[in-house]
Amino acid sequence: MAESWFRARIMVAFLALWAASAAAANDIIEIAYLGVQTQRPPVLATLDRSPDDPGIAGAQTALAELNTAGVFLGQVYRLKTVTVPVGEDPLEAAEQLLDATRLLVLDAPAEVLTAIADLPAAQGALLFNTSSGDPSLRNDACRSNLLHTIPSTAMRTDALAQFFLSRRRTDFVMISGKHAIDQSYAASVRRSLQKFGLTLKAEKTWDFNAGMRRSAAAEMPLFTQDFGDYDTLIVADEVHDFGRYVMYNTWQARPVAGSEGLTPVTWSPVIEDWGAVQLQRRFEKLTGRGMTSGDYAAWAALRVIGEAVSRTGSADPLGLRDYILSDAFEIAGFKGRPLTFRTWNGQLRQPIALTHPRGLVASVPLEGFMHQTNALDTLGFDRPESTCALFR
Repeated sequence: MAESWFRARIMVAFLALWAASAAAANDIIEIAYLGVQTQRPPVLATLDRSPDDPGIAGAQTALAELNTAGVFLGQVYRLKTVTVPVGEDPLEAAEQLLDATRLLVLDAPAEVLTAIADLPAAQGALLFNTSSGDPSLRNDACRSNLLHTIPSTAMRTDALAQFFLSRRRTDFVMISGKHAIDQSYAASVRRSLQKFGLTLKAEKTWDFNAGMRRSAAAEMPLFTQDFGDYDTLIVADEVHDFGRYVMYNTWQARPVAGSEGLTPVTWSPVIEDWGAVQLQRRFEKLTGRGMTSGDYAAWAALRVIGEAVSRTGSADPLGLRDYILSDAFEIAGFKGRPLTFRTWNGQLRQPIALTHPRGLVASVPLEGFMHQTNALDTLGFDRPESTCALFR
């Protein structure tokens, strides 16, 4: 008994000395997170409450994971977070962060992302887009130093179209909001339906003002009456203005999909498969809330950085970029498939979850949708479709 106790004491002392020596030799990897707040347009309902730390919470969850593993790899990760209020200059904040680190995770509108990527201070840096699905960022407005861990809008609407085709739904109508992000989503829906040989029979724009909350539900049956018969009604309401009043209020009793109803998302608290419960619980323990798509994209950005640093043994941004875009790179993202990057536009390949508020309906791509190299490339802009020239 005494001998066992003595050996245990020696082992504890050895581990303490090893940890101290490892801490002294740790490589410190500095990462910055920049969130740019935008003015949200007025909407009919004020029930939704956005979290105080969107995106940032996902990055902090990943940071804790990286530092847990870093103990054994001699690595310490540090994260500096900055939020730019509405009306203040995001470029000045970005320049200050880039003075301290060349690894920058961004939550910002598309035009701000490209402006930051074009800064002289950003040349030679590695940037991650965790919020904008704007198709232009994967095409003509792509930047070679900007990678995307958030799916493009085209990936999300392609996932819907695949599901529709698998369920033999072929005729659709659509209601679109008047805001630019709604119109962009509607354009992506049209593209996806055409891509998969489906028909959009009719569409209308919801352009009532935000003061008619009480009558919106009553207005919806008359608003949808002249659509006639169809398989599914698609809602393009990315600001979440009128969409909540569509379900169960249409003239024809038909399924609703898109921004409401059956919704294609990056991530949702209802995802439980492929070990996702572990990530969900870690996130909830840290934040006290469910993980959103923006949180997941920020989490993925830090995990990409951590994986690349661990494999290359370096934090050099250009070396990391080369490795991340190589065939050797992949991360496990709790989505049932390894996640890799498209070499032609910097987009992270990933399945899209089709969800409703209480459950996961499907993970797309679906079985039977084939591709010559990777089934995930059936979603969004495949190599022949992309007009991004800076990655080629």
